[in-house]
Amino acid sequence: MTVKNSQTVKQSPGCTPARKHTALPKARTLVEALPWLTRHHGKTVVIKFGGNAMVDEELKAAFAQDVVFLRHAGLHPVVVHGGGPQINTQLDRLGLESEFKAGLRVTSPEAMDVVRMVLAGQVQRELVGLLNRHGPLAVGLTGEDAHTMTAVKHYAMIAGERVDIGRVGEITAIDTGAIRALLDDGRIPVISSIARSADDGHVYNVNADTAAAALAAALGAETLMVLTDVEGLYADWPHSDEVISRLTASELEALLPELASGMVPKMEGCLYAVRNGVATARVIDGRVQHSILLEIFTDEGIGTMVVPDEGER
Repeated sequence: MTVKNSQTVKQSPGCTPARKHTALPKARTLVEALPWLTRHHGKTVVIKFGGNAMVDEELKAAFAQDVVFLRHAGLHPVVVHGGGPQINTQLDRLGLESEFKAGLRVTSPEAMDVVRMVLAGQVQRELVGLLNRHGPLAVGLTGEDAHTMTAVKHYAMIAGERVDIGRVGEITAIDTGAIRALLDDGRIPVISSIARSADDGHVYNVNADTAAAALAAALGAETLMVLTDVEGLYADWPHSDEVISRLTASELEALLPELASGMVPKMEGCLYAVRNGVATARVIDGRVQHSILLEIFTDEGIGTMVVPDEGER
């Protein structure tokens, strides 16, 4: 009986190699990521969270996994978020108009109350919760906290004229003390893009792309990543959907006057970042699950990468 049982449970000699072979693609993926892990270890990465990734449940969960993976891989992720879709929904409920000029939201005092409530009380809370499903990692801040971001009133330039667009702010100063303290403690800062003015005491709505770029520069980040709803910067939109994979600061600056208004704050943010000490700025498609990991840890990458002109950094 003993012999019969041992023969019954005995495995085929070919089973173990077959299992090893099945796992090989996973091993190759890890090996491909090794030089990128080495390059980015200990570096700060500022990620602007926005677009469709903010409203799709699967994309939100994948984003949280990516950010936590970066932290456990030895990077220091900092998340900056806006909340356009959620703000629009709340404004509609209250019968307040959503209007944009020069790619920026026209923000009345009443709309500013909604912006502040939605960003700090809804979007940030949800994102912190998603990240903290993986451990006690994320801490929420707004630009108001610890004077992290200080702003003045921003005027839009339309056809050469200065236009008042309400409580929209332009960042004048950044204090990174609270963020650095959180990073040193192994936390993931999640920052809402609102800021208080030192001049008039008003709270201002700051474009999240602009805020992320300013924070990346102030923190001396290795990379700024901007999630959006397109594949990257198109070479000749709408005539072609070819994506520019890489361009220098000067090349981007030359393209800015031709860009659609929605892309302007994103690409201006990328330009500011690489001209102020950030090694690379990337616009990636937030509609693709795990796009952050694909961009940082694979040879191909996705989206558009902006780099400083030669000798600038």
